[in-house]
Amino acid sequence: MRITWYGHACFELSGSRRVLIDPFITGNPLAGVKPEELSPEVLLITHGHEDHLGDAVAIAKRTKPKIAVIHEIAVFLQEQGIEAEGMNIYGSVELDGVRVTLVPALHSSSHATRYMGSACGYVVEMDGVSVYHAGDTGIFGDMRLIGELFSPRVMLVPIGDRYTMNARIAAKAVELVSPELAIPMHFGTFPILEESGEEFRRLVEELGIEAVVLQPGESHEL
Repeated sequence: MRITWYGHACFELSGSRRVLIDPFITGNPLAGVKPEELSPEVLLITHGHEDHLGDAVAIAKRTKPKIAVIHEIAVFLQEQGIEAEGMNIYGSVELDGVRVTLVPALHSSSHATRYMGSACGYVVEMDGVSVYHAGDTGIFGDMRLIGELFSPRVMLVPIGDRYTMNARIAAKAVELVSPELAIPMHFGTFPILEESGEEFRRLVEELGIEAVVLQPGESHEL
């Protein structure tokens, strides 16, 4: 599997399928790619905030990917004429060989004045690899349960502070989940967010867990 970071919380997981998560491209100063250059076969959205829903509607209308999202976002997409699978926390669906499970996140979720259900994270299982995208979240004790239930090889974790965890708290979240590899996200996009992932990398490596800090557009091969 190849994991590519397009800045903020947007990742593409490439293997037997192309999975795109939180496609915030337009308005993302770090993206370095255009929405029309992305052709996901599976599209996932952690919550309804603009910096995560992003270009999902335009991309979905163009490429017609399989979509699995929390029920309220599924209804929103269906109203745009987009086919989407609704689900809820700890539910799973199979999308062309990609198993997707919705897991909790501690965060808000809305789009303009519309309620968009609970914020969530995803566990994505593809090609024998389990990846936990934590979404926008604070730390919570059941992260340990997510680790026990799914044994994710990779954790994608927000570290930018203010709207999510800071590096120190995020490192503790990684300790609870105990993946083989942690990759930070949701930092450096805007001045109000932490600029660097290096403190996070140091703290995680002190736990004996590998940490990779990607630059926007960079990929890590598993």
